[in-house]
Amino acid sequence: MEVILLERIEKLGQMGDLVKVKDGFARNYLLPQHKALRATQANRERFESERSQLEADNLSRRTEAEAVAEKMDGLAVIMVRQAGDTGQLYGSVNARDIADGVTDAGFTLERRQVAMDRVIKTLGLHPIKIVLHPEVSLTVTANVARSEEEAKLQAQGVDVTATDRDEEEEFEAEAAAELFEDEAQPNLADEAEGEAESAGEASEGTSEDAEKS
Repeated sequence: MEVILLERIEKLGQMGDLVKVKDGFARNYLLPQHKALRATQANRERFESERSQLEADNLSRRTEAEAVAEKMDGLAVIMVRQAGDTGQLYGSVNARDIADGVTDAGFTLERRQVAMDRVIKTLGLHPIKIVLHPEVSLTVTANVARSEEEAKLQAQGVDVTATDRDEEEEFEAEAAAELFEDEAQPNLADEAEGEAESAGEASEGTSEDAEKS
């Protein structure tokens, strides 16, 4: 299907461009979202007659988006989630979660403005692309941690999963040391018993010699 773009669409074209797209993409996204018009003769004439107003409206929205983007620059939202020692989440963080986090931080954001290829499934600092306008986007950070305290450590560059690994390795080392000691104790006891028996035999031998004398 050939359509007239009413705004810039990434990897597709600019406002006013005539482009060919798949019918499903046009019917399910471009047309219902008012991002394009079917490229009929009537719509072409309509677009040209309204072009100046459309461009003015687009410029206004872009200017507003740029102002918001400037305020959002460097924003990090904390997502507290349960996770294992390896950093794997018991669940995930999706676009809706990010939108809610940014909104809680004081910026109105819709889920569709969060550009995520896949959900987040691990602890850490994750860069997330936010599209405020077809021509204005920025990156915010999703700080996914098990607690507010861990989030602060991650923001300082600390790998919280490394701390867990160190503690686990220390615990394993202590357990191995205790096991070694437990295994070594019977040997020491056997040696002591053997020494005692040897001493007893030597004592008996001395007594017998004395009696013979």
